[in-house]
Amino acid sequence: MAAMSENWLIVETSGRAGAVGLARAGAVVRTHALDEARRHARDLAAAAGGLLGAEGLKPADVGGVTVSVGPGSYTGLRVGVMSAKAFAYATGGWLVPVPTFAAIVERAPADAEDVWVVADALQGQVYVQRFVLPSDRHDTVPQPGWTPADDLRIEAAKDALAGAAAGAWVTGPGVGVLAGYIPEGCRVVPEADRLPTVESLWAAGRAVQPIDRRELLGLEPLYLRGSSAEEKRKREPPRG
Repeated sequence: MAAMSENWLIVETSGRAGAVGLARAGAVVRTHALDEARRHARDLAAAAGGLLGAEGLKPADVGGVTVSVGPGSYTGLRVGVMSAKAFAYATGGWLVPVPTFAAIVERAPADAEDVWVVADALQGQVYVQRFVLPSDRHDTVPQPGWTPADDLRIEAAKDALAGAAAGAWVTGPGVGVLAGYIPEGCRVVPEADRLPTVESLWAAGRAVQPIDRRELLGLEPLYLRGSSAEEKRKREPPRG
């Protein structure tokens, strides 16, 4: 990532309770919770402006934006990503797109090494992705952090954790959808720690490279399917 001495905005709008934050000198110093009614478009800019004002900063003082890109709320992500793109483009700052599941796994228990992150994909399906840590991460030589063990995918809830071994952890906003399908021996992260935060998004983003100006313009939220309305239209018979 770009130099950590810069000021950074952090935008997390993947779920119902979005948030915006400000990092200075490599650490999150301020956060602001957004309206839980998902009216992110209404208060995102005002919240970001309030954080900057509280620190005596102007938009031009911000070196970049870290933004959650999904999967998650279709509308929330679009507002967050588009707002982050507009801010980075207008100020000439960096833009760091962070997969939401990478931010969620940052909140896993300290002793976890194998974590399955899930989110509701509707109609009895879930988004699922497995993350692992190197077993020798406690050695004197620093090891890489959380690494995806497979690609993000959509599975039927009953099949999503079929490959999870005893001792693996399960987390994410879709845990409730898996009631009765979590294999024996797997452990479930406490509900309070299953969602991304400004701090966990910032931590995950430090391992992500900023995108250049050409990539910035084409950046879209991470979807494996369309919105609920789009999926409904696909199932409707064609009009004569």
